[in-house]
Amino acid sequence: MAIDWTKIFKKYKGMWVALKDDEKTVVASGKTAKEAWEKAQKKGFRKPILTRMPAKIIPYVGFGL
Repeated sequence: MAIDWTKIFKKYKGMWVALKDDEKTVVASGKTAKEAWEKAQKKGFRKPILTRMPAKIIPYVGFGL
């Protein structure tokens, strides 16, 4: 099942976020992956999931030949 990151995207556009294992809860954010990682580490999250929220949503439709 797909995870809805709409609220996360709206709040953290263009930023790196560190997520809990549930892949929904943001534990830290930053302008760089290193910054988000270090903030999460300081909060006690040893292995957060890091991802970058896009600055804007660009639709993409692809197909194979």
